[in-house]
Amino acid sequence: MRRIDPRRRTLLVDAVAYLGFAAFAGTSALWSQFADYRIWGSLVLAAYLFGVTQALLLAFGVRLPGRIAGSRWTPVGLVAALGMVIPLVVLVLRRAATNHLWSEQPEVWVVERGAALLLRTGTPYASFAFLHRPPTVADYVPYGPAMAVFGLPRAIFGPSAVTDARVMFALVGIGAIALALRLTGYPVVPVRALQLAVACPLTALTFAIAGDDLPIAALTVLAIALLHRGRVAWSGTVIAIAVSMKLIAGPAAIVLAVAVFGMWGMLGLRRFAAAAGGTTLLLTVPVCLVDPTAFIEQVVRFPLGMGLAHSPAASPLPGQLISRLGPVGHGTALALLAGLALAMAIWLYRRPPRTAAAAAARIATGLAAAVLLAPATRYGYLIYPCVLLATALTLRAPRPAPIEEAMIGAGRGAGEAPAIESIPMID
Repeated sequence: MRRIDPRRRTLLVDAVAYLGFAAFAGTSALWSQFADYRIWGSLVLAAYLFGVTQALLLAFGVRLPGRIAGSRWTPVGLVAALGMVIPLVVLVLRRAATNHLWSEQPEVWVVERGAALLLRTGTPYASFAFLHRPPTVADYVPYGPAMAVFGLPRAIFGPSAVTDARVMFALVGIGAIALALRLTGYPVVPVRALQLAVACPLTALTFAIAGDDLPIAALTVLAIALLHRGRVAWSGTVIAIAVSMKLIAGPAAIVLAVAVFGMWGMLGLRRFAAAAGGTTLLLTVPVCLVDPTAFIEQVVRFPLGMGLAHSPAASPLPGQLISRLGPVGHGTALALLAGLALAMAIWLYRRPPRTAAAAAARIATGLAAAVLLAPATRYGYLIYPCVLLATALTLRAPRPAPIEEAMIGAGRGAGEAPAIESIPMID
């Protein structure tokens, strides 16, 4: 049986991926009930179709003119422009011009409202005791206290395109990824990793439409990069900030703690735990003291589907479908989550991650399974495993040796072993 050339196989995988992405974008452009989804799909569809066409032509030996046309990086760049930057600018300017609340994507105005409440009352969570009616989904701010920071510019300076929370999400997300790349020595990011972290509709759509998950994912990547450099206290601080924005980052903190212990022992774990615990207390305790009942109801009970109102996160994933079977189904979904937590604990105990790449891969696996099994879930949360899997692929990718190392290697004797890069000391 004739084997397919590896390069052709890679290009065919590219074509299939971009075809799936294009189908999602086209469906959004034509049939989505939300105007911002239709705008996003219409803009990015051309980039995905270019990726399909380019991959097929290259797979079957057609030489494209110029290095740009024939580069696998080009479709990713087009998606970044047509599916992330341009839609974000269009939607932000449209909102500023019409002063529209964009009720179909409540993440943005919920964060902004939480920031306004924080300035007025000292907590982003309104008390339901004075509603004199059952609370609805619109009354909730189901994020941690740190998320309110992204709404502060609008709360302080008023409505404008610059103070839109999505702009803040994008700036912090891009900044965190840029810092992570610097900490890891600007590695050559594999194209497959870029397809997961940039070209995938889960990332591109989130960047342009809502954006609240982007800084959390980016801060998790930054915490992994800090672990890679041995800066365990800073890693604990950063992941604690992410958890204080959204509890979905909690599993990442646990995996990082296990990785720190496996790589640096008890001394490293103490530094990581002290930094993470101190940061969490600093960000959470002041808000809890103002109204602990509102905090627990909106941040803990509501995302778990146990609140006074039900979460609108209802993508037809396994956990959500099971929870629709009534109280027994909801209990079953929670039991499956508990089983997942136990399985992850056993896996981490038996095979603890001893590299940053291994930690990223385990976090991606755990979060993917948790999103699939959670009773209140949506497709968009899969952005986390996509970005973290891309991080693992990047950290595992072979890196070209620096010029100085290559020159030293050329001067070694035939029997001498190459120098081994030393593990960085913990901070």
